[in-house]
Amino acid sequence: MKKRLFALGMAAMMVASLAACGSSSTGSNTTTAAATAASTEAAKAETKAAEEKKEEAAGGTTLDKPVTLTFAAQEVGTAAYNYATALQTVMLKELPEGSSINITTTSPGGVGAPVIVNGGAQCDIVAANAVPSKLSYEEGILGNEPTKEIACLGGGLGHDFMNVMFTKKFVDETGISTVEELIEKKYPVKLVIKKNGTFGELSAEYLLKAFGLTLDDIVSWGGTVEKTGGDAIKSGLQDDLYDMTIDHIGAGQSNTTELCLTHDMVDVQLSDETIAKLVEMGYEEVTVAPNTWNGQTTEIKTVGSQQNVLVSSTMDDDVAYALTKAICEHEAELGDAVAAMAYFDPQDAGTMGKTGCPLHPGAKKYYEEMGYKVG
Repeated sequence: MKKRLFALGMAAMMVASLAACGSSSTGSNTTTAAATAASTEAAKAETKAAEEKKEEAAGGTTLDKPVTLTFAAQEVGTAAYNYATALQTVMLKELPEGSSINITTTSPGGVGAPVIVNGGAQCDIVAANAVPSKLSYEEGILGNEPTKEIACLGGGLGHDFMNVMFTKKFVDETGISTVEELIEKKYPVKLVIKKNGTFGELSAEYLLKAFGLTLDDIVSWGGTVEKTGGDAIKSGLQDDLYDMTIDHIGAGQSNTTELCLTHDMVDVQLSDETIAKLVEMGYEEVTVAPNTWNGQTTEIKTVGSQQNVLVSSTMDDDVAYALTKAICEHEAELGDAVAAMAYFDPQDAGTMGKTGCPLHPGAKKYYEEMGYKVG
């Protein structure tokens, strides 16, 4: 501000000085030219002062000392570990020299992740998922109390989706090709899903919840619900031991890719009404491109919940700001490291559909300074 007032004062003095030096012999043209030049200089000075003020505001933080953080991931070779290493690399670029981010393999996965970062209980940073984050923050998850000390740096780091499939044999024998028909008829379907605590299992529960049902209702119709691992799901469907599966996965997921290459499956389209109910629960609409799976020749509209980055709400604002800046301003590097991260868009990464829980104040400050959407 002082620089700006000084510049404007000098410009005014130039105008007065030049005007005083004029005489009848130099004429009005000289006076006009001098005034124009002085006015231009004043405008330049004001612009420079405004730019300096903007730069000062955009500086964001006063972080100048090294920080040490822990980033909880799953075991080496998992998608969660790959996400963590990619994020670690870019985050260090925006932290003071000498800072470190240590990756541990203590994360229980996207569903339980909010619990271990709540208040910095077991880590400073963890990759989670929007819908479990929302559920954990608002109601509690996996038998835990609500995690009110979690905050998000940003979300939308992927393109995963709820995947519902029937075997073609089941469709041919029953004539049922949608979830809505299945529920209307209360058909005793043989359903296979992933184990408790996985996002695949949670998504199956949410899909039924959209109809006011639970997994127990399927059993009450005479059906069965089997919870097992991914390989067993694949082989069981290949052998027609099961009729249906529900999961939350990304394009190219190995078990589903192999299943569709070796067995005739039907990718199920949810109704608009069902999708709308799931969106109310925290999911976002996702379109699965044709030929994502063998035999799937048309696009499928479904829902999905994408990866996000959680920290403790008690994390220092300047640190959270720097980490958020790193994620957003190195998005291309993230996409190069993990293909699914190429879907990340900083302009909506701070919206509730992407975060699931409130933004950290430091992250919110960054998004607002950049003019990106929040909330």
